[in-house]
Amino acid sequence: MTLTRKIVRKLPIAGLAAATLTAGLAGTAHAATHGKAPHLGWKLTDTGVQARFRGLAAVDRHTAWAAGSGGTVLRTVDGGRTWAKVAPADAAGLEFRDVEAFDADHAVVLAIGEGDASRVYRTSDGGRTWTTGFTNDDPKAFYDCLTFFDRRHGLAVSDPVDGKFRIISTSDGGRSWKVLPNAGMPAALPGEAAFAASGQCLISRGSRDAWIATGGGEHSRVFHSRDRGRTWTVTNSPLPSGASQGVFGLAFRDARHGVAVGGDYRPGEPSPNAAATTTDAGRTWRLAPRPPAEYRSGVTYFGPLLLAVGPTGSDLSRDNGRTWTRFDTGSFDTVSCTPTTCWASGEKGRIAHLTH
Repeated sequence: MTLTRKIVRKLPIAGLAAATLTAGLAGTAHAATHGKAPHLGWKLTDTGVQARFRGLAAVDRHTAWAAGSGGTVLRTVDGGRTWAKVAPADAAGLEFRDVEAFDADHAVVLAIGEGDASRVYRTSDGGRTWTTGFTNDDPKAFYDCLTFFDRRHGLAVSDPVDGKFRIISTSDGGRSWKVLPNAGMPAALPGEAAFAASGQCLISRGSRDAWIATGGGEHSRVFHSRDRGRTWTVTNSPLPSGASQGVFGLAFRDARHGVAVGGDYRPGEPSPNAAATTTDAGRTWRLAPRPPAEYRSGVTYFGPLLLAVGPTGSDLSRDNGRTWTRFDTGSFDTVSCTPTTCWASGEKGRIAHLTH
């Protein structure tokens, strides 16, 4: 049984100390002021559901999509004032963990799980109808994350099958998918897997670069492809690794500068080395001198700033991930930004937009 299989039933409730849960569910989160840091905060919206949203895609200041537990997919087109339930009709009980959205009408969602529970759906009419682009037929595969280079070309990653991570690819916007040959994929470590925690264990930047974040093995690692997933290189990261430890989320500002976040997702466990940075596309990584104080599952750029989120709070970096300052204590699993707007989502139906 792979690492993701072991934790998939734990992740929906992991990381929730009672005090955090109580604080996290309270109305609008308030930003703390730390020196000259921006006055940031999260303003919760009323989603009307209790699903846990680990998949999130910000489109613009009006439009966002969220994908979560219990076969739930939501969409807003009015800045979060209202959310519409737009899940595929046959999705009840599926665990959606990632969504990629291109506008108010076009989106692709990934459901995780063993065997045919791993699926990819596509909509071109705002979720009124969906088509199934991919249904996993290999009991050894377990898909974790999804990314798109543009509106047509995308990848999804599965935990290792026969000793290597498996990649599927689409060139028609998610209508159809094919398994890529694994000759260009380095061997996985014993116990190594990706974490389906924030939709950020597989990310892309530009037209060809993609990265995979892992944990569970002897080392946490980052894989990098320069050719849309056909060949990969891999390097160790300095973040801790273990059954509940590793790199959980990645973000890249450009093809060279990026950040990795993670730690130990178990409640109350210390995560002293929760962030690292790279300036060479992931060939080498350096621990952040002042990382977030606790485990973080999601990270993204917002202009020159970086935002990281996790079950115990949100952090801000103004120096490309070297130092971090907490600005919120609410619980979130993932974060997504456009040039003008940021959203965060997590447990108990929590979806919020950034105020600043």
